[in-house]
Amino acid sequence: MFEHTNQLNEGFNKKYGLNRLVYFETFQYINDAIKREKNMKKWKREWKINLIEEKNPRWSDLAKEWPNHELEL
Repeated sequence: MFEHTNQLNEGFNKKYGLNRLVYFETFQYINDAIKREKNMKKWKREWKINLIEEKNPRWSDLAKEWPNHELEL
């Protein structure tokens, strides 16, 4: 989380200036997480925004309390 928030690595976050975590999901198996991510990439932007606002309506930065964040999304 620290590396993403502070854009220490080359990649999506640094390229687009993203520094807030507004939504996340947890998975037991990496393959399930990859499958979910690939599926969500096909979604319309509106669907993604609705998913975020359902769980985090204020778009709070969930990384501020990382790793002690207990929010289950």
